[in-house]
Amino acid sequence: MQIALLTCQKLPNLLETENQLIPKLAKHNIVAKAVIWNDETINWEDYDVLIFRNTWDYYEKQIEFDIWLDKIQKLGIKTLNSIAIINKNKHKFYLRELQQLGFTILPTIFIEKTKELNLKKFIPNHWKKAVIKPAYSAGSYQTELFDISEIDIINQKYQNIAPQKELLLQEFMPEIQTLGETSFIFFNKKFSHAVNKKPIEGEFRIQVQYGGKYKLVQPNQDIIEKAQKIVNTFSEDLLYARVDGIIIGNEIYLMEIECIEPDLYFNLAKDSMDKFVNSILELIKNPELKIKNSETIT
Repeated sequence: MQIALLTCQKLPNLLETENQLIPKLAKHNIVAKAVIWNDETINWEDYDVLIFRNTWDYYEKQIEFDIWLDKIQKLGIKTLNSIAIINKNKHKFYLRELQQLGFTILPTIFIEKTKELNLKKFIPNHWKKAVIKPAYSAGSYQTELFDISEIDIINQKYQNIAPQKELLLQEFMPEIQTLGETSFIFFNKKFSHAVNKKPIEGEFRIQVQYGGKYKLVQPNQDIIEKAQKIVNTFSEDLLYARVDGIIIGNEIYLMEIECIEPDLYFNLAKDSMDKFVNSILELIKNPELKIKNSETIT
């Protein structure tokens, strides 16, 4: 069996923490290779399964990525997660659907594409600070934290973005700076581990490139079950999902559920990579996935 572990030009050999996936899969007669998703020299039909891992530039190449997804779907090549899930998850308006299902999300206003952006008409009077970002984004791309007194400046800054992209406008929750963001990682819809991420002083972004500090944590069972309910909203198979939110008063204030290319923090959780590999094996042996060479794995 041939598997492509999808990555990007910035990380042609995958994240260092994910390199061991290749020898671990080899033990099960699976030939895995890091493949750049938009490498035009690749014959995608050479692979039985494509697994999204470090495609960390997809949101910067929105049109190209959408065209590529359509190509893979038309070729009938199996992907984990599925193209249907990727297509839905790449646009964060899915949060509105989860809110309608009764899940608690950060206070969010969903702004459709517009040539006449007017943030003042959207923001409630009680908001002190807000965060704005495109609905099609990741890693704090084109994301701004601003005081409401700066709204005219921000409005002007996003005038050229608003006609091209839908936007999320969210109330800034200062708890992100004290409690941090907690990520719940699931493999094949089963809880694996959780990681808390806190920004450095004076920062609101929790990503490592902005100085964020990460540590393995053990949430209580009640919170884990709440994260599980979010994952269970997916009717399809999920090789992986990462539920990100702020835990306040034993409630998850959902920020997003990452099903495309999340860091799964293999380096922080012992045996998590083995769990991930086992989940790959479980899914590719599933007859409903109809993978032609699934009988060769051990």
